[in-house]
Amino acid sequence: MRGVWPRLVAAACEVSTYAVELSALSEDELPGLIEYLAAKPRLSFRYVSVHAPVKHRVQDDPANARVLGELPLWVRSIVTHPDALEDPAAFRELGTRLVLENMDDRKGTGRTADELAVVFEQLPDASFCFDVAHACSIDPTMGVAGDLLDRFRSRLRQVHVSSLSGGHHVPLTEEDEERFAAVLDRCRDVPWILEARPPDRWLEELRSPGLASIGETLTT
Repeated sequence: MRGVWPRLVAAACEVSTYAVELSALSEDELPGLIEYLAAKPRLSFRYVSVHAPVKHRVQDDPANARVLGELPLWVRSIVTHPDALEDPAAFRELGTRLVLENMDDRKGTGRTADELAVVFEQLPDASFCFDVAHACSIDPTMGVAGDLLDRFRSRLRQVHVSSLSGGHHVPLTEEDEERFAAVLDRCRDVPWILEARPPDRWLEELRSPGLASIGETLTT
């Protein structure tokens, strides 16, 4: 359903109306998303973020930053990958809405607190998206995850939750749910974005009487 934003939003609402991240991972998806949001669709989410293009990019960073600046101000966060920024200074005007995500073990930078600190020095107002599965791929003991939160907890805007398999986001496994619990406990006051289908055990809870959405489960 890539680029079919009404259907994507409807699918997200079936899981939770608390938070959503609309991902335009390829550059050619962004104009359609901007057009969709400019039409002021009725969205029921309390928190809306957009994942900026990190693939198939043609525009340079200043041009990309200008296009991202056209997103409505009620889009709270614009998430991007630090390794995708050739000219970080071009994104300074996005201020706190620009959100840097920690990277996984396939990338050459942006993986650890020290590597992210270099980018934050160039973008002092930027916020932080903590991807717990990415951090685990760097250090399964979750030491890197703890370091990231120690250094950038004050910048934390949202969390990405999933497991990884072959570099792809997959439903959270029970093993990872236990492994991630301690660091996720430090992130209770920000939205959690599920980057894969909710685990079946969560869906069973969702269908239980009294639970309106997984969003309520995550915030109580």
